[in-house]
Amino acid sequence: MNTSDISKTDSAIQKEARDTLKTKVLIVDDEPAIREVLEMILQEWGYDVRLAANGSEAKDLVESYDPEIVISDVVMPQLSGLDLLRCLKAGNPNRPVILVTAHASIDLAVESMKQGAQDFITKPMDYPKLRAILKSAESDIEMRQTSRKLTSQLERGSGFGEFVGTSKPMREVYDLIQSLSSSDASAIITGESGTGKELAARTIHQLSSRASGPFIAVNSSAIPESLIESEVFGHEKGAFTGAIGVRPGCFELADGGTLFLDEIGEMPLALQPKLLRVLEDGKVRRLGGKQEFEFNVRVIAATNQETSNAIREGRLREDLYYRLTVFTVHLPPLRDRKEDIPLLAQHFIGEFNKKHSTNVGALRDDALEMLMTYSWRGNVREFRNVMERALILARGEWIETFHLPPYLRNPSAESSTKIVLPLGITAAEAERELILKTLEKTGQNKAEAARQLGLDVKTIRNKLKAYKIEE
Repeated sequence: MNTSDISKTDSAIQKEARDTLKTKVLIVDDEPAIREVLEMILQEWGYDVRLAANGSEAKDLVESYDPEIVISDVVMPQLSGLDLLRCLKAGNPNRPVILVTAHASIDLAVESMKQGAQDFITKPMDYPKLRAILKSAESDIEMRQTSRKLTSQLERGSGFGEFVGTSKPMREVYDLIQSLSSSDASAIITGESGTGKELAARTIHQLSSRASGPFIAVNSSAIPESLIESEVFGHEKGAFTGAIGVRPGCFELADGGTLFLDEIGEMPLALQPKLLRVLEDGKVRRLGGKQEFEFNVRVIAATNQETSNAIREGRLREDLYYRLTVFTVHLPPLRDRKEDIPLLAQHFIGEFNKKHSTNVGALRDDALEMLMTYSWRGNVREFRNVMERALILARGEWIETFHLPPYLRNPSAESSTKIVLPLGITAAEAERELILKTLEKTGQNKAEAARQLGLDVKTIRNKLKAYKIEE
């Protein structure tokens, strides 16, 4: 073989490689001149083109050629474009089919779209419009491919337990959770609201030798202060007004399993030394009772606060903190692991498709870009709510930018911290507005709202009672 032969062979291989990357388009029209013109133009645009003179020939070519996009005339002998569309959609519902006709009507356009046509274009051909339709079809094909890849990745286990994400910060969390699961040591989980602290605690429990035992979660900020001691320790009949029966506390309920104390920094200060004594003694006495009950419980606590600040400000006892903190697991905010957002989005699309009986495939690129650039102060909890809202609004195949909340589409409005108050408003009314707006912004998380406002949770609760707002 001489040099020119080698050169020709290399050139042929390169051409073949390029051709394999071209989008394959099948043109179906009973007029030879139109077929040839379309073939020439689409080849210039970089497409790999095949031609069919009628619907029957097109059906045979689809089997052997497997085009990614089909452009078909509507009015043809034997098999019309609409009949061909139905056949093609039956074989591959996701293959884009563009219909072309010289006899346009609203009824025909509506019927075409109802049958699943990608788009509808009239003769004489508007070639810039055709090119835009082809680009849109290619975009849809790419998004479906990305969606399939992400779904496949999720099915192979792109996460840990119920966590989704493969970023470096999350892999470090998974490693620590794995290590913790093989021990019985107490731990404290830190992280902003919405990062998944309870999910981390459940994962540790499920991977531990206590998995067959109960997992009991108590949120210190969600229980009124007057009831939390009874919730934690239990009570005997008549221990206080309203105690009409015996109630075991969370230590008894969690015996043999794991007790998760969420928002430990919000636990009333008067209760903290009693909790410390119970943890050290391994025994608990119900309110109003004399008998002590031994328990075998692993305690995992969590807080969304900076623990050093809580200790310094006297809201969290230092000795209780160190009793709980054999290990610390810190969950990163979503803004520090944005590379996980595409996987999370696909995960929630799958979850909410099942919940709402929808068939959304994926996010448009510009919608995903919006999610990637947003700050996510509410973290995965906020992200999950945004995805569910978008999917319900979409109902179709794609989530578009206009399905996302206005504050994502207008980041400058989202970043504003201003609250506009009318002239003449009283100080009490201004305070009410500030508290309610902060609660709205934190997803009704009273602990986080209290932190942002520099108040304690008890004050927030008392204010809500005064406003006659149900908790």
